[in-house]
Amino acid sequence: MLQAKAAPGSLLLNPADHTLILIDFQSQMSFATKSIDAVNLRNNAALISRAAKGFGVSTILTTVAEKSFSGPMFSEITSAFPGQKLLDRTSMNTWEDEAVIAEVNAIGKPRIVLAGLWTSVCIVGPALSAIDQGFEVYVIADACGDVSTEAHDRAMERMIQAGARPMTSLQYMLELQRDWARGETYDLTTGIAKEFGGAYGLGIIYAKSMFGASEGH
Repeated sequence: MLQAKAAPGSLLLNPADHTLILIDFQSQMSFATKSIDAVNLRNNAALISRAAKGFGVSTILTTVAEKSFSGPMFSEITSAFPGQKLLDRTSMNTWEDEAVIAEVNAIGKPRIVLAGLWTSVCIVGPALSAIDQGFEVYVIADACGDVSTEAHDRAMERMIQAGARPMTSLQYMLELQRDWARGETYDLTTGIAKEFGGAYGLGIIYAKSMFGASEGH
C-alpha cells in the first residue's frame, strides 16, 4: 500500500536545480508578435526576471543581432540583472551558440527553463536540442510569443510531444516559493505578485490592506 509523505515531488522546480535562459526579448522580435499582446509579454518577462533574480536562479540572457537588427533587450529584464552580460548570437537556435553552451556547462544544472521570442523558432530550437542531449526542459508559455496564435500553439505542442514541460509565469514564481512559511522570500514573492501578478496581485493588496492578511498564517 502506498504511503504518502509531506515532501515535494521530484518534478517540481526549485531555485538551485535549473538554469533560466531568456531569449531574444527584443524590440524587433516583439513588433511581429501577435499571439500575446506586448503589455502582457513585458509584464510576464518582468515577473519571471525578478523572481529568478530574487531566488538566485542561474540565468542566461541572450540576444540575436542586437546592434545590427533586433534592438535592445526589454528593460524589464535587464533592470532585474544590472551589469549582466548579454550573449549576442547570429544563430536562431541558441543551443548552437558556443558562448551560450559554455555558460550552460559552466553553470552545470540538469534542467533548462526557457522563455522568449519567437516560440516556433528561438524556443523550439534550444528546447529540442537540449532534450536531445539529455536535459529536462521547461517552457514558460505565457512568457513566449509568436507571429500568430497558430504558430505559438503548434510550437508548444511540438515541444510537449518531445518531452518539454509547459508552465506559466506566475506558476514559475510560486513553484520557487512553494511554502508561504518561507519567510526569507515571502516579501519578495508577494511584492512581485502585487506589481506583476494581475488580479492575483490585486487580491494580495486588498487582503493586506483590509484585513492585514498573510498567507503564512
